[in-house]
Order: sequence, then structure tokens, then C-alpha cells
Amino acid sequence: MVQKVKKMTTDTNKQFERVLAVCRELFGKKLYDYGASWRIMRPCSLTDQIFIKAKRIRTLETGAENLVGEDINSELIGIVNYGIIALVQLQLGYADNCDIGPERAMELYDEKAAATLELMKRKNHDYNEAWRGMRTTSYTDLILTKIWRTKQIEELDGATMVSEGVDANYMDMINYAVFALIKNGIAE
Repeated sequence: MVQKVKKMTTDTNKQFERVLAVCRELFGKKLYDYGASWRIMRPCSLTDQIFIKAKRIRTLETGAENLVGEDINSELIGIVNYGIIALVQLQLGYADNCDIGPERAMELYDEKAAATLELMKRKNHDYNEAWRGMRTTSYTDLILTKIWRTKQIEELDGATMVSEGVDANYMDMINYAVFALIKNGIAE
């Protein structure tokens, strides 16, 4: 049994890394097209951008007509990338212009993606692969819950009494989105 759990954990790590590579590739392409235009965004605006993506996923999950044409996976990738951008913005603060080049933007992306991967590894160890037994719709609900928690913490200017900070919530949103992408076959 221990061998089986260890094998699944190893698979999870590899699958997670493959999904992050897909997200990173799109981030790099958009960075080429737009530069680091996201540097002007305040973290609260990024929270709202992730909210838009999660609400759209929930709408699609409930069978609403898809007039835009983008699928759930593209929205989940957006959540991953905006979550990583939000972590960068928490570290650097927002700017009044595109003050970093593509190479530095990719370095920061990789740094935050690696930190999120490490958090997932620790939590996945402690929770014993519980994410595999969850429905993908639950990931959407958990992401929406984390967004509302983040909005509340932002309203409190980060002054919580007992809760994790905004950065931990962004990492959780990224992790849930990656888990959904794994379950949706992106890691194959």
C-alpha cells in the first residue's frame, strides 16, 4: 500500500509539472504579444480577474450555452497564470508601466510556480492524494471560496486574526486549477 501511494504521489508531481509547463508556454506567448502589461494590475484586480474565470467555469459546468467558444481548460489555465501573476505582484507591488522584460518576467513566473508546486507536494503528502477522489466541480467551488476569502482579506488590508494570507489563497487556487486540468487530461 505504501508503494502504491508513493507511486501515485510521484505521478501527481509529474502531472502537475506537465500542466505547469502547458500554462508556462501560454504565459510566454502572451508575454511576447503583450509584454508585461500585467505589471500595472493591483492584486485586487487580479483577484477579480480570477473570479471572472471561475464564474465562467461554473456557468459552463451548469450547462449554460457557450457563446465565447473558450472551454473550461482554457479558463483553468487562465486561473493558473493569473494566480502566478498575482503572487509576483504581491512580491513586487504593482507598477505604472511595464517595468520588467520578458526574461525577468519568466524568472518570476518560474519562481512562483516552483513555490506553488512545493506547497502542493507538502499538502498532497499530508492529505494522501485526496484530490483524486474529488469532482472537478468541487475544485471550481473551492476556487470561488478562496476568491471570496481573498476579497475579504483584501478588504481587511491583510490584517487577519487567524487565517493564512492572500498568497496562500492564490497558491490554493492555482493548485485546484492544476488538479482540475490533470483530471481533464491536460497532463497526458
